[in-house]
Amino acid sequence: MSEVEKIATRASYGNALVELGNEHDDLVVLTADLAAATMTGIFAKAHPDKHINCGIAEANMTCIAAGLAATGKVPFASSFAMFSAGRAFEQVRNSIGYPHLNVKIGATHAGVSVGEDGASHQCNEDIALMRTIPGMVIINPADDVEARAAVRAAYEYVGPVYMRFGRAAVPVFNDEKTYKFEMGKGIVLREGKDVSIIATGLTVPASMEAAEMLAKDGIDAEVINIHTIKPLDEELILKSAKKTGRVVTAEEHSVIGGLGSAVCDVLSEKMPTPVFKIGMHDVFGESGAAAQLLHKYKLDAEGIYEQVKQFVK
Repeated sequence: MSEVEKIATRASYGNALVELGNEHDDLVVLTADLAAATMTGIFAKAHPDKHINCGIAEANMTCIAAGLAATGKVPFASSFAMFSAGRAFEQVRNSIGYPHLNVKIGATHAGVSVGEDGASHQCNEDIALMRTIPGMVIINPADDVEARAAVRAAYEYVGPVYMRFGRAAVPVFNDEKTYKFEMGKGIVLREGKDVSIIATGLTVPASMEAAEMLAKDGIDAEVINIHTIKPLDEELILKSAKKTGRVVTAEEHSVIGGLGSAVCDVLSEKMPTPVFKIGMHDVFGESGAAAQLLHKYKLDAEGIYEQVKQFVK
């Protein structure tokens, strides 16, 4: 059996921008002196006239992007999630969110899979921060195919979009020939009747693997990929929860304010259901290899399997 191809979604972001740059004259990509790491350097090489390096000044970059959007351009402001959502939060809120400008934020290096860069750079709070901004769309793709489709969908959508990408290479499990990205619509990857595993980002393929392990124990898990956290596919979540009666959320993010909280908001209001949230439990990350950190914090397939099994039993 051939090994599954792995591609970092930050690379998908850079490649998708090049394709869009070939098609649209109004697209502009901004970086904060991190073009190589965010993979926007690929775009800068292909379209130097559409690329602006704003230096190590993320707040300024955010405001420049807002100004460009106000003139009719479609700017993609790119940096690490810690800086895009964290350092520049006020500018994102007041300069992009409040006037509801057509700015796309490409945030790479999210979550503990940033690895050796440590807690200062491992942003596990960005989804929670962006969820609080009225009108902000939040997309967290799970693989290369989905990420490239998401970038294109973000360009086509008129309004602010926050896109979350990872540093580590992740399995490519979607088929580009058949995959269809619909903003705000989740995808059922595996039907099940005993428990719903609602995952986002790199925990999606891990959840699929965990579901296969659970099946050997007689637990039939349904796996749902939520690539758009806001707006959330409430209809799909309610339908799955009604069928299984138990829900587990899985995310490479704090369990406070992320996907798990969004799912709980819906279920508590419309269909009270037992929920267990898998993620970072009110702790900072630490320096270490990405795979080791995902294992330690139980965000890999084995960790998800163990937690779901305990929750169901």
